[in-house]
Amino acid sequence: MLQGNNEWYDRFIEVLYKKYPRKQDLVQVLLNELELEREAVYRRLRYEVSFTADEVATLAASCDFSLDDIIHIKPDTISFQMRKIDFVNPNEEEMVFLDKVVKGINYAKDFPSTEFMDVCNKLPRQILAGFHYLNKYYLFKWLFQYGKERDVTPFSKIVISNEQAALTKQYAKVVKLVPKTSFIFDSLLFNYLLSDIQYFCSIKMITEREKKYIKKDLLALLNYLQEIANMGCYPETQNTVSLFISHLHIDTNYNYVITPDVNICFVHVFDKMKLHTYNEEMATYFRTWMQFKKRSSTQISEVDERNRIEYFAKQRAMIETL
Repeated sequence: MLQGNNEWYDRFIEVLYKKYPRKQDLVQVLLNELELEREAVYRRLRYEVSFTADEVATLAASCDFSLDDIIHIKPDTISFQMRKIDFVNPNEEEMVFLDKVVKGINYAKDFPSTEFMDVCNKLPRQILAGFHYLNKYYLFKWLFQYGKERDVTPFSKIVISNEQAALTKQYAKVVKLVPKTSFIFDSLLFNYLLSDIQYFCSIKMITEREKKYIKKDLLALLNYLQEIANMGCYPETQNTVSLFISHLHIDTNYNYVITPDVNICFVHVFDKMKLHTYNEEMATYFRTWMQFKKRSSTQISEVDERNRIEYFAKQRAMIETL
């Protein structure tokens, strides 16, 4: 057995079991990620042999948890992580990670208590993923602002591979299987989006023809959102969706995911990237803060038909000016 102060090691093992509650699932992950023999894995889980520093680091990276949270170097701080991804030309490792995200949602959907909530000043990915030209536009904008290329890439040159498109389509499908979802939109969300599109048109990065395709997607998305707001659920799955409009400005998108196994919260940075933490205390704070946002928001899903009709009519009139 291991000797000495094993408090951090206990926390490490506890995190592994939280990520993979079924022992056979955890063992399989350790076999795959560490390339160990089965008996070597069991000896580590029985505390007969310790995980090496390299093995701990490998698992922290592949299973997405913070070593700071385990070691408690600074117990008064909470660490956030960010995974760097090239969303336009992802490599194989990045595609594997994005696939894990989809599989994680697909796993979480089976628990009735699973809950998503997004506070947004731009369209959330859950809605955006189902619209090809809008999804492509956000990739284009991200590359324009944060890409490595010296020569900026026009909208027409953005290529979404078949593999990426299939993964996005799968994400758009599984995210609607989550039992409960809430969105709080900045009241000027569509104003910001339309202003950006007009700017890119003015500098010839988006052509008039391409703008028409984006406009068509925007109108289709708005119709879809109105259907969700009327029904109070995703029409494809009947899973609950609550839609709110904030009366106060929202600085960025942030969201949380609550499941029986794991709580995670995100702060969006650089348009498509996210800082995230699995720290349960912070996830609880996030949930409380985000629920408080409803105090300064108007719910337009199911209730308040007048405000709902006025909101969508106003957004539709703006989009028509594109």
